[in-house]
Amino acid sequence: MIRINLDVMMAKRRMSLNELSDKVGITLANLSILKNNKAKAIRFSTLDAICRALDCRVEDILEYTEED
Repeated sequence: MIRINLDVMMAKRRMSLNELSDKVGITLANLSILKNNKAKAIRFSTLDAICRALDCRVEDILEYTEED
């Protein structure tokens, strides 16, 4: 299972969902889907923009874990 740790990185950078939305250029609804691990897919361009906005690496946001 791939987990999205967007909320963790946002907290570390003290960035709100609104601020990230403005910087990345995607809707609050789509960011919320990512933040709550409800996304089925993510575009590389979106992932790149999020990493740039949060000054982090892909592995800071995406995490692979074994399913139970």
